[in-house]
Amino acid sequence: MPTKLTEKPAEKKRNNRTAEQENERHQQQDSEEARRKEQRKKRNAEKRKNRKPRRRVFPIWLRIIVVLVLCAIALLLGAIIGYGIVGDGAPGDVLDPDTWQHIIDIVMKKEK
Repeated sequence: MPTKLTEKPAEKKRNNRTAEQENERHQQQDSEEARRKEQRKKRNAEKRKNRKPRRRVFPIWLRIIVVLVLCAIALLLGAIIGYGIVGDGAPGDVLDPDTWQHIIDIVMKKEK
């Protein structure tokens, strides 16, 4: 590897030219990337502009109501299975308000 002192003038010019060529190539690549980026932005903007508004077949408010109803059904089925099958009681008794009052009395029991 020649040093600055041992480099010949022709090699020095060649090295300068290749560095200049590299700089030009990098500048061209940067400008091409910027141009592609602008084109991509234009395409995306046109897509957004031309897109039809989304019409939902199953509206969000109806979805929320359906989910709440399904949660209530799951809660009732869980209580019926838990009280009637696991707890050896009558499955219909879980819907009786007296049963729930009895459970609340047991939980809120005051010790004397």
